[in-house]
Amino acid sequence: MSTTTRDAERGVAIAGEEPNLKAVHRGRGRVLRMVLLGVFVIAAAIVSLGIGPSPIDPATVLRILWWGATGWGDPETWATAQQTIVLDIRLPRVLVGLLAGAALAATGATLQSLVRNPLADPYILGVSAGASTGAAAAILFGTALFATSLGLAASAFVGAAVATGIVLLLSHAGGRPTSMRLLLAGVTVGYLLQAGTSFLIFASDTAEGARSVMFWLLGSLAMSSPSSLGVMAVVIVLGIAVLIGSARGLDALDLGDETAETLGIRPDRLRRRLLLLSAALVGVTVSVVGAIGFVGLVVPHLARRAVGSPHRILIPTAALLGAGFLVVSDVAARMVLVPQELPIGIVTALVGTPLLVRHVARMRDGAV
Repeated sequence: MSTTTRDAERGVAIAGEEPNLKAVHRGRGRVLRMVLLGVFVIAAAIVSLGIGPSPIDPATVLRILWWGATGWGDPETWATAQQTIVLDIRLPRVLVGLLAGAALAATGATLQSLVRNPLADPYILGVSAGASTGAAAAILFGTALFATSLGLAASAFVGAAVATGIVLLLSHAGGRPTSMRLLLAGVTVGYLLQAGTSFLIFASDTAEGARSVMFWLLGSLAMSSPSSLGVMAVVIVLGIAVLIGSARGLDALDLGDETAETLGIRPDRLRRRLLLLSAALVGVTVSVVGAIGFVGLVVPHLARRAVGSPHRILIPTAALLGAGFLVVSDVAARMVLVPQELPIGIVTALVGTPLLVRHVARMRDGAV
């Protein structure tokens, strides 16, 4: 074989390897960012356990957590009050915040792909409004059964599922459902259910109940308790796992319904399934922490900038980022007006608005 022929073959081989090498480096970069993000979330959770009216240093927090998990350690090295604060008061709150932030962000990333619109989130598609109406009805007019965390979660899920069902029915009106029809139907149902929630508050005969609902509608982790963790953890962990398992279908939807069908994906069936799953995730989240905005809207965009758009890595990245974002926001909500506590929805809006504006300013024409 001549030298020229060998050089030509080597050039073809190198040209074929370059895209593969780029893909490998890109994949390693995404994994590294996810690892760093996971470290940040863990660090934020540990620090948040020590921040409050009674501050506790991170080293003591770690010793208390290790003792609580394994039974190893010397309880004499910390005060009993510190142990109670960390394990009984702040730990359930932080765990609920991690789960809620992960659920809202992962759901937001999913909904934005389902309707192929960067403004889609649980609020805009009416899912949060439905969950809020169901939970508000349970708080104001429910029996003792609905006053429990499980009853409230069930009411919120029913409200979210009903809202999702109405959105699906409206999107089918006049023909095959499209992304635009889903979005318009969601906005319509959301406004309707917001009016319904306002009517329930107006019709309530207890000022304290109405005040509780109004505070709850702005979102708060103050209502977190160990009893709310069980159902919430199971639904959210399994739900996010299913969303990650649906990554191939979501990637196909990003290319358009016709392209998805050629790849063996049935867009209508996938949308129905994932919308109902989103209703479950949002319903159980809203029932515990209230209606917290901006997490499902802003965080998915930040995740896309960090790791790109493939959903097998976008969804877990959004979940991690949402978990950390909500825990940090909760610290701000607790500390800004001590001893009073701000609704966390105010903090997420104050932080999320400039982030969204910055994202919009950096978008290219036609970009998501």
